[in-house]
Amino acid sequence: MKTLIAPIPSTFFFSLFLLSIFTSNLPSAAADVVTDRDGDAFSNGGTYHILPLFGVRDGGVELAATGNETCPLTVVQSRTSKIFRGLPVIISSPYRIAYINEGLILNLAFASPPSCAPTPPKWTVVKDLPEGQAVKLPGYSSTVSGWFKIEKSSLEYLYKVVFCARSSGTCGEVGIIVDDEGMSRLVLTEEEDDGIIVEFMKASSVGV
Repeated sequence: MKTLIAPIPSTFFFSLFLLSIFTSNLPSAAADVVTDRDGDAFSNGGTYHILPLFGVRDGGVELAATGNETCPLTVVQSRTSKIFRGLPVIISSPYRIAYINEGLILNLAFASPPSCAPTPPKWTVVKDLPEGQAVKLPGYSSTVSGWFKIEKSSLEYLYKVVFCARSSGTCGEVGIIVDDEGMSRLVLTEEEDDGIIVEFMKASSVGV
């Protein structure tokens, strides 16, 4: 008598796929905790200014309206001055942990976006744009599904912001290109080590 084996439902394999993505990005014992410019460990859900350094001008990151945007949806580096820290960014992980390690899946969202911005004002990556893959707020149909993470740079206590696409698993560093209007836009770089080096400052910190 033959024994019938029930087929495994496709939802089972999809669940395994999702589990593999999240478990592969869990903090490992070898991963260091990200620190801010004061040397303090990154709090999960903390609010920070992201400050690009070395070879790029001006201040922290903020929002600007580019192209046909009627609301500022494009993440840019501030042109105001080098002392302007930009808009504060909430950096959080979906995991229930107190501190953020390097390489962990992260959400980045502006803490005080303009009223016209979508809610929640999370950073996304949009493809098929003239500048390549750009960092923007939600609102575009060509948004790439994925997540951000913070990786250590070649310089001690300084970091790079990286975006990983969910479909391919490939990651690219966040860099800056300057458009024809002098706007410093955040984009994904095509070459390794072309991303900007950044430091993080607590939004409550005094000074620059």
